Amino acid sequence: MPEQITGVIERITFHNEDNGYCVLRVAARGHRDVVTVVGHCQQVIAGEYVTATGEWVTDRAHGSQFKAAELKTNPPHTAEGIAKYLGSGLVKGIGPKFAQRIVEVFGDKTLEVIDKSPTFLAQVKGLGPKKIEKIRTSWEEQRESRKIMVFLQSHGIGTARAVRIYKTYGDRAIELIKANPYRLSADIWGVGFDTADKLAVALGIPHNSPFRAQAAVRHVLQEESGNGHVGYPEELLRTRTTEMTGIEPNGIIDAIEQLRITDEVVRDSAQSAERGTRNAEFKKRENTEGLTPALDDLIFLKPLFLAELGVARAVKALGAGPHPLPNVNLDAAIKWAETRMGIGFAASQRAAIRAAVTNKLVVVTGGPGTGKTTIVRAIIEMFLAKSLRVLLTAPTGRAAKRLAESTGREAKTIHRLLEFDPRNRQFARCAESPLDVDLLVVDETSMVDVVLMNKLLQAVPPWACVVLVGDVDQLPSVGAGAVLTDLIDSKALAVARLTEVHRQAESSWIVRAAHAINHGEEPQSAPPGGDGDFYFVEANDPDAVIQRVVQMVRDRIPAKFKLDPFRDVQVLSPQVKTTLGVANLNRELQAALNPARPGVAEVKRYDSAFRTGDKVMQVQNNYDREVFNGDIGRITEIDGDDQMLLVDFDGRLVEYEFSDLDELQLAYCCSIHKSQGSEYPAVVIPVHTQHFVMLQRNLLYTGITRGRKLVALVGSRKALWIAAKTADTKMRYSLLKWRLKPADE
Repeated sequence: MPEQITGVIERITFHNEDNGYCVLRVAARGHRDVVTVVGHCQQVIAGEYVTATGEWVTDRAHGSQFKAAELKTNPPHTAEGIAKYLGSGLVKGIGPKFAQRIVEVFGDKTLEVIDKSPTFLAQVKGLGPKKIEKIRTSWEEQRESRKIMVFLQSHGIGTARAVRIYKTYGDRAIELIKANPYRLSADIWGVGFDTADKLAVALGIPHNSPFRAQAAVRHVLQEESGNGHVGYPEELLRTRTTEMTGIEPNGIIDAIEQLRITDEVVRDSAQSAERGTRNAEFKKRENTEGLTPALDDLIFLKPLFLAELGVARAVKALGAGPHPLPNVNLDAAIKWAETRMGIGFAASQRAAIRAAVTNKLVVVTGGPGTGKTTIVRAIIEMFLAKSLRVLLTAPTGRAAKRLAESTGREAKTIHRLLEFDPRNRQFARCAESPLDVDLLVVDETSMVDVVLMNKLLQAVPPWACVVLVGDVDQLPSVGAGAVLTDLIDSKALAVARLTEVHRQAESSWIVRAAHAINHGEEPQSAPPGGDGDFYFVEANDPDAVIQRVVQMVRDRIPAKFKLDPFRDVQVLSPQVKTTLGVANLNRELQAALNPARPGVAEVKRYDSAFRTGDKVMQVQNNYDREVFNGDIGRITEIDGDDQMLLVDFDGRLVEYEFSDLDELQLAYCCSIHKSQGSEYPAVVIPVHTQHFVMLQRNLLYTGITRGRKLVALVGSRKALWIAAKTADTKMRYSLLKWRLKPADE
């Protein structure tokens, strides 16, 4: 026979907001000491009155506990309980201090006053109109979001996203979700198709509903765009969607056709893109790379199709216009640049400069130490000498900062250059309002996806020259497309390949290691104890790797190289999960560098603890805050009363509500993918067979080239050998290369 206990929640020891599992300390009726209650409840707040139904058990590690099969909570009705309830962080603007003051004035009527007559709060000392308005708004938000949580919980869905859903949909949230539960996967960051599908099934949407089939097709295309594909082979799309949903193939075919009719997706092929040219090469390339044989038709989400088409048209249009530097004596200009810069150019550098001053669009590509920056500076000098307008840009803030430092000229992120307006999600600079520029230099072009490249090229006036600088051997963009590779492979524009490593760079062990990896060779470590900048530290056991990494970051690198472990040292891991992945290394490094201690504010969210002083990374683009995926900052303040956290991103303070902390993750360690476009004084990379599926040449090459003064690899020689020998053969489905080819080729 189940037992029942009731009482006030004194403390929440643990609460998983995704599945509701919680460990509570409860002042239960009939028990002299506080008891431990474990169970599932979607929202629990200290001070609430709880009724638990279940049985007493003895846990080997934690002793006697009440294991609840059912937990029900109600707002407290005593003054003491209400003070704890309000002071728990439930309402922004009310911390423990103000909660006690309010309860002293209104007693057990406090919740009724806040709910129905919040203006009466003016009777409480220290609560002015602004504070009262914040309390009123927050109370309404939590009340409405709780309704959503109850609704979602009744259909088996966790509540971690309830506040975000409420902020997106407002008071109509439940109405909109009932009308179309699949909209959650498109509108709410962090809610996938599976979650929306479970809710849809619970709401009675038929298994073979056309509505469900179309949502599944959209989901697969969106997921594959996240894997870098601009379009996706129709046969693979059908197969994947059928396997995922169990809907018969004809239902999926109908769904694709319906999405075409409503103009949400587009069907295209290499043959169509080349306007009559055979697509045998497309098929052959796929077969040689061990992928599913290529199909004539790719299915594109409409925005990606338009972006790819836009890039191709812009490249062709820009290439057709007159060059802003007419009738230049190239030999004399190159000699002038050498004299002005005080250097002598290598043959490949001279060729690159010639290409840039005779072609409207040119790609300058090469590895570290080959002189890409020197080329850029020379080209800029030539344009400035003719009083022409020059703009510099890069896809990330860190890359733009590096470009500015290396050239001595202002450089902006692409978003800032194009004057992105977060209010309407539009760029002010476009074809109708182009950039005022004669030469546009784009650095780290390998990071630019097809959508952003389209926006950028649309804003370039027809008379301007564009120089795209990048290392084609690095990882491709996080977003859809392999734009730099496709531009080079298309042979539609001039390409200057820099291959010679210059004498000064040859002395760098980092540069030598990067080029060795790129050639499929195992890199050589500098001799121990010397002045080298690249080291391999052997450690075969994962725990030993972690220990070495922590020692390096906390002790050895700061002591020997005088580098700050927070600001100057970055750990990069090939994977997120596993013992040597990003998540676990962040926990280990946080414990070593910024442990919990008295006086340091802390907030726990989504299995992470964030503390004042922590190094954190933004993990999605947030245009309202103007922070983007991969941006790194430091937490400067945590305000429990206002449920707000401040992060310093390179001198700019950005505010986060506690409910938005899933946009942040600890950044003592980050993935190599996230490090693209950044450069750090020191980089430490674990290399282990745990990361087997990610041990690839371009991944390790990208990681090594992130380090400026020091790179240390820690792990097994076997893993290093595998990474050096394994070329990434996965292609990205795209038709850009074919769209760029001349029609008569």
